[in-house]
Amino acid sequence: MNTFEKLAYDEGYRSIAGVDEAGRGPLAGPVVAAAVIFPPEYQNSEINDSKKLTARKRDELYKVISDNAIAVGVGVAEADVIDRINILRASLQAMYDAVLELSIPPDFLLIDGLYTLAVNAPQKALVKGDSLSVSIAAASIIAKVSRDRIMEMYHRQFPQYNFLQNKGYGTAEHRKILQEIGMCKIHRRSFHLKNKGIHQTLLEWS
Repeated sequence: MNTFEKLAYDEGYRSIAGVDEAGRGPLAGPVVAAAVIFPPEYQNSEINDSKKLTARKRDELYKVISDNAIAVGVGVAEADVIDRINILRASLQAMYDAVLELSIPPDFLLIDGLYTLAVNAPQKALVKGDSLSVSIAAASIIAKVSRDRIMEMYHRQFPQYNFLQNKGYGTAEHRKILQEIGMCKIHRRSFHLKNKGIHQTLLEWS
């Protein structure tokens, strides 16, 4: 899981940041990205793609990563940004912001997916990078846990949608609630929900 980090170290880079996002698919809430820089030669066999881990394990590893990383940055693009610029661009913006939030400027980026970032640093995009790079996998965990915590806060504001359980994803329960009462202000109106029989009324509940 640290092969790509080693290749970068062999080329002389020292501050290598893994970058990933969480929350591209949900109907509500933000997309959240993270960037993680580990010390040279760092390894941890438990760190893996966040989607392959239980919520409890992600929470445990969130602390491990925070304690062991040299730097961690998080970026957030809320639903209104997603609606304005589209989910791909919002995801890339959140990644960009996460990199800028790092306390140490990275000299090389490993990015999950197909796209690089508008950052003045050498970088490599890796499809399924969260299964190939310990730094990207760590970023996926930080991003996922951070997003889940944001959705838990939104659950307290909008309990009618049960964000505590569905985290904004299009579960059967969530879609049923949308059909009955419509959307709240954190729903992504650009996700063509009206084509699925969901009311477009924006509910400004607090």
